[in-house]
Parts: sequence; structure tokens; C-alpha cells
Amino acid sequence: MKNVNDRVILKHFVSVERLSNQEVMKLIRRSEAFKRGVSWQPEKAQFFAANLFFENSTRTHTSFETAERKLGLEVLSFDTSSSSVQKGETLYDTILTLSALGTDVCVIRHSEESFYQPLIDSKTIKTHIINGGDGSGQHPSQCLLDLMTIYEEFGNFDSLKVAIVGDIIHSRVAKSNMQMLRRLGAEVYFSGPEEWFSKEFLAYGTYMPIDEVVQTVDVIMMLRVQHERHHDGKQLFSKETYHQKYGLTKERANLMKESAIIMHPAPVNRDVELASELVEAKQSRIVTQMTNGVYARMAILEAVLTDFIL
Repeated sequence: MKNVNDRVILKHFVSVERLSNQEVMKLIRRSEAFKRGVSWQPEKAQFFAANLFFENSTRTHTSFETAERKLGLEVLSFDTSSSSVQKGETLYDTILTLSALGTDVCVIRHSEESFYQPLIDSKTIKTHIINGGDGSGQHPSQCLLDLMTIYEEFGNFDSLKVAIVGDIIHSRVAKSNMQMLRRLGAEVYFSGPEEWFSKEFLAYGTYMPIDEVVQTVDVIMMLRVQHERHHDGKQLFSKETYHQKYGLTKERANLMKESAIIMHPAPVNRDVELASELVEAKQSRIVTQMTNGVYARMAILEAVLTDFIL
């Protein structure tokens, strides 16, 4: 990333923390513009995109493909289960091949944290890399759509109180959001099982019991319990126990400020992290997050494909 004539060159999108606050806000506003119906008119006639998801995904994968098609990109068919990855091809060599074939952008989700580093450091690989989620590391496009949803609701971040609740230590969404929310001026709170919380997160906010946090915050961001990342194999809580101790129950939701909103990156474990009735409740913005994901990803794709943030 570099500056050319006061425009920010954004060759790859792998972490929102690499962007300035001003650059993040430009992306949010561009996302809002796409949502209002603004169209993209690129100088280049044709772009090719490949989506490589080595972990299961519904929202992120489909959202990126929808964004690509809305922008008029040619979406290449790529199925990791039938690719040369099954023959032992490395991720680097897969992207090296796609780059050589003229693929303009690769959206990648992978279980390895910072998988993208060798790809963006390569002098041979020319394709743009977008991080669709790296293990328990980062989920920058989810972070952007979350920020867009909050900004759309409140019009600012200054002194806004935002709680991140649940399986925080295993959540790439939490790690991206806590850093950016704090940088943009929000007050961040954490809640959930202390076993899934790390003291390093206290640099970004304050830990608070769930019954206090629901009465305090403007945004309550619930997180999925990520069993697939609990490598010790231990199940600390039953669904019912977790819901009663740490979940957003209907009773706790009744204690929220009238203006407060509920968010969740999904997929939602209904009646675990939040009551099933709350998924589509008046204060829920979970469906809005999904919708905003398309427009936020359109802004990301446009930014890397045109080499700068508009």
C-alpha cells in the first residue's frame, strides 16, 4: 500500500488494521453509495475473479460472488475439493497458477493464520489478494460490513458503546472489530466465558458480566461458539447452560436500551448465543448485516481492482 497523488494504492485487502481511519471511512461511504444504487464504471473492460474457500462458508462466499457479479466481474469456477490441492499442491502454487492465467483477484478463506503473507510478498504473483478469513486471525470484510451497519444506524462511532460477547478468543471477527472500533472512537466492552477471553483484549476494552453489559451498550455483538476451533475437544457448556449464563435471552434483551441494536456475524446457533426469537426482532440488525455484506465487498473489490480507494 502506498500513496500516489494523495490516492491510496490498495493492492491487497488482508487486514483493516493496515488502513487508516480515513481510509476505512472512505470504504464505508463507498459501500453506502453502492447500496444507494451507484454503479461502477471501470476503465478495464473485463476482470476475472476466483473464490477459494478452504473452510465452509455460506454468507462470505455467496456475498463475495454476488458482489463480483454486481460489479460485472467474470467469476471463475473453482472448487477446492476437485482442484490440484487434493494432489498436494500448495496454496502458493495454486495462486501462482491463477495469477499466471490472468486472474485479477483471488478471495481466499483458509484455516492457516496469515496465509496471505507469502502471497502478497511474492514478486511473481500479480493477482490481488482478499482475505476472506484466516483461521482465528482476521476477517476484514466482515469487520467492514459490521462497521458499515453500525455507522448506518448511528452516524458515528465517537463514544458509542459496543459489546462483543461470546467465544472471543477463537473469533477472527472479534479481533478485527475490537481494534477498529477502538480506533474509531467507540467504547468497547467484552463479555462471555472467561475461559474464552484473553487479558490481551483489555488493551481495547473492558470485561463486564452479561447482565450488566446488556443495560449499558448501544450495540451488542453476539459471537458464535466456534466448536471447530476448540482443539482440546472439551465441551465446557451444554447449549442450555451457555444460553442461560452467557447468551442474549429474551429476558436480557428486555433490559437493553430502546435504541440499542443486536448484531451477529452468523451463522447463528439459535437458543445458544441468542434466543431464536431475537434473530429477526425489531432491534436485530443481523439480516441488515448480511445485506450490507454485498455492498461492503463491492467496495473492497473495487478498491483493489482499481488500485486505490475512491
